[in-house]
Amino acid sequence: MTTSTPVRRTTFDFRSGGVRCAATHHQPVVEVRASASPPVLEVRASATLETSGAPVVVLAHGLAGTQDAGMVEFAERFAAAGLHAVTFDYRGFGASDVAPGAHRQVVSLADQLADLNAAVDAAKELPGVDPQRVVLWGDSLGGGHVITVAAERDDVVAVISAVPLVDGLAAARLALRHHTPAQLLASTGRGMVSAARRRLGRGPTMIPVVARPGEVGALTVPGALEDYLAIAGPTWRNEIAADVVMELGGREPAKAAPVLAERGIPWLVQVADFDRSAPVQAAMKAAFAGRAQVRHYPGDHFDLFAGRPFHEPAVRHAIHFLQRLGLAQTEREAARA
Repeated sequence: MTTSTPVRRTTFDFRSGGVRCAATHHQPVVEVRASASPPVLEVRASATLETSGAPVVVLAHGLAGTQDAGMVEFAERFAAAGLHAVTFDYRGFGASDVAPGAHRQVVSLADQLADLNAAVDAAKELPGVDPQRVVLWGDSLGGGHVITVAAERDDVVAVISAVPLVDGLAAARLALRHHTPAQLLASTGRGMVSAARRRLGRGPTMIPVVARPGEVGALTVPGALEDYLAIAGPTWRNEIAADVVMELGGREPAKAAPVLAERGIPWLVQVADFDRSAPVQAAMKAAFAGRAQVRHYPGDHFDLFAGRPFHEPAVRHAIHFLQRLGLAQTEREAARA
């Protein structure tokens, strides 16, 4: 399904930790209808919401993801439902810069959380945005980031986590089920070497983000290479610093889930029941702790992206979730306006 409401994209930059990060503002278009009389502005329903400020959805992508790797399709569907949407690249990835002396394609969880916070602050300054109605959407690694950030801010009114990675140790245990000990030992060894090189001020050891089964890479389950390449855009690179395995091991965004419940922040968790990359049980446990609404899809980690079997229901469920909160219209309503 394609969006029936026109969407305008505007690129902009923001700074995080002194580094320029690239972002895109997705918003519905105000059309001019031609006639013999003076032009009449045909304001879509979503644009009407902007008179008092419309909510903004900030989208956080997953491991080594870029704006042009599967994010645009989600952002434009949110915009078609009457919301502003912002996608961005973490520092060192895609069209964003990297700090002086640092290296590209290096995952720093602390930096990514700072970048997401900075993206939210920048999104709140965009024209037509209600700065007190921020929605966070994240997939995979980003699906965990949005939990952490939402628990620390007072302007987030809803959270959506798609196939979220919420527990690094649980992810390591899941990897044991789908990889041989030799494969895991090779990845861990390269990660340790990369971390040591970085401590010495040298460049990291690089590995592919996705590779075929039996090869060294961050994601090597059968089909992962083909699935990621299917959504990859021109700025995406199949390369990542090997010490990402050390970073992810201690990641525990699930610990912030109870804060969402305590503060009454609505949360939607979208789970792929046969996920081989993000542990389903860990996501379900976090969802229970955060009193989240849960949607299940009988697919794997990449099956919620455009062109995959469960993209359409996942998008519809996300929009319906926001509609029930009074934050969005249905796309049909926006198209009729």
